Amino acid sequence: MNKKIDFVIPWVDSRDIKWQEDKAKYSPNKSGDGNENRFRDFDNLQYWFRGVEQFAPWVNQIHFITYGHLPSWLNIDHPKLNIVYHEDFIPKEYLPTFSSHVIEINLHRINNLSEQFVYFNDDIFITKKVKKEDFFKKGLPRDLAALNISTKRESINSHAVTNVMYVINKHFDKRQSIKENFFKWYNPINGKYLIRTILLAPWDFFPGIQITHLTNAYLKSTFEEVWAKEEEELYRTCSHKFRDKSDLMQNIFKFWQIASGNFKPRSKIGKYFDVGVSPDKVYNAIEKQTYKIICINDNEVMNDKFDEIKEGLIGSFQKILPEKSKFEL
Repeated sequence: MNKKIDFVIPWVDSRDIKWQEDKAKYSPNKSGDGNENRFRDFDNLQYWFRGVEQFAPWVNQIHFITYGHLPSWLNIDHPKLNIVYHEDFIPKEYLPTFSSHVIEINLHRINNLSEQFVYFNDDIFITKKVKKEDFFKKGLPRDLAALNISTKRESINSHAVTNVMYVINKHFDKRQSIKENFFKWYNPINGKYLIRTILLAPWDFFPGIQITHLTNAYLKSTFEEVWAKEEEELYRTCSHKFRDKSDLMQNIFKFWQIASGNFKPRSKIGKYFDVGVSPDKVYNAIEKQTYKIICINDNEVMNDKFDEIKEGLIGSFQKILPEKSKFEL
């Protein structure tokens, strides 16, 4: 059966005055994350929509999550576009929120979201033709099962990943999980990640699971299952206006699918870039369409050259996606 697959993408316009006022009102405490690079915009969102139209025309619906503002060029009447405001799906007692963690762990509450959906951040772009089978196979999400080591570094996300691994180990026995899904973990398709899985095999628990920093394919029912079992901890995350070291994050659903064996193996589908470190490599990857999907990560390294890199990215995207999509006015 050819099931529907939705895309979900959140977006924020940090130049919006109302958003700025609200953010200032709920300024983070010392454990929160309100860094500028979490919110600033490269002004390249139109290329995300052009990429979807050009390279993934089979998508059923796009759920565009926004704080309240919309791009001036967006065609809100496009039949595949569903505008989703935070108040449409996040419990009202936790609003307003400026935390991506809160947004992401509540995705299953979006009205008319399909059982199978692909989650994008707004820095993840399709730059080459993709098929439904790149994300789902026989009704199951496709993913990479590989062990890794989760350590508590200083970043908010590193702490959140460690918190997620605690929950995963509480609900799953590592040895049993891998034994029951042996050929999903020990599969040649996993490439270099297979080596790390072998080296970490002696551990009695999941030390960590590999994160690829690209799209994530999810089943809505996975969110519902995890919420049913970890409601208290998930609501605690919802109570934080900004990302916090005590949070759980969306990878709890990704890792849950992997630990339960509720997925099909897939090799890495794209490439993650720190654009501030190597902008030329990013421009080249876009223009040559080297990967199906790329993540263009913004970080503090590029603060003094943000405008320069923004123009470079727009120039590269324009070379492969020069025509307006029907998602644009």
